[in-house]
Amino acid sequence: MTIKKKLVKNFIVQNILGLLGFIYICIVKITSQINHKNKSIPEYFWKNKKPFILAFWHNQLLMISFSWKKNKKLNILASGHSDGQFGAIIAKYLGSNTLTVSAKKRKVNIRPIFDLLNNNNYIGITPDGPRGPKEKVSDGVIKIAKKSNVPIIPVGFWSSRNFTLNSWDSFLITYPFSKCVFAWSEPILIPNNLRDEEIPKFQLLLENKINDCIQSAKLDLSV
Repeated sequence: MTIKKKLVKNFIVQNILGLLGFIYICIVKITSQINHKNKSIPEYFWKNKKPFILAFWHNQLLMISFSWKKNKKLNILASGHSDGQFGAIIAKYLGSNTLTVSAKKRKVNIRPIFDLLNNNNYIGITPDGPRGPKEKVSDGVIKIAKKSNVPIIPVGFWSSRNFTLNSWDSFLITYPFSKCVFAWSEPILIPNNLRDEEIPKFQLLLENKINDCIQSAKLDLSV
């Protein structure tokens, strides 16, 4: 293991970097204009205390907390990998909870997920995480939505001033003094009698919906 990797995995270093990340995100929020498109969709669920699964690409994690306008916390699935734990530290500063996925087995104890959804809480999932492939929906989110009978709501984000990291997911970093848009899509309800061979159809549907949301956010910024 290289010195760089050892440092990144160090608990103290992770917390320092997490604090710096939190400060940067707050600067972006304070200096930027953040708008929402189709916000009435999640507001209906928030107002009526109905749970849903928030779905967004892994590369849009940086700003996702600012999509949330509900007092009840968003519970985001996080990788047990060092970068996932770094993200979990930032999420904690921003007021979100995290559920950790095993870094080795890439599995999560799904019982807490269903407990949260059954108690009208909200789950945030990056369906292409924790390690890709980029912007391809895994079957896990479909199976969770099917078993819990809770809808998936896709959301996409874009900003007028940004750059992407040279990472597996092309992680999006928004500059301060940007115009930002969150675009929401109609809920996707997975039938509880869905057969395994039909799951890929809904994976593709969710993939297209998230991408449509991102394109919608980009279009708003171009007007």
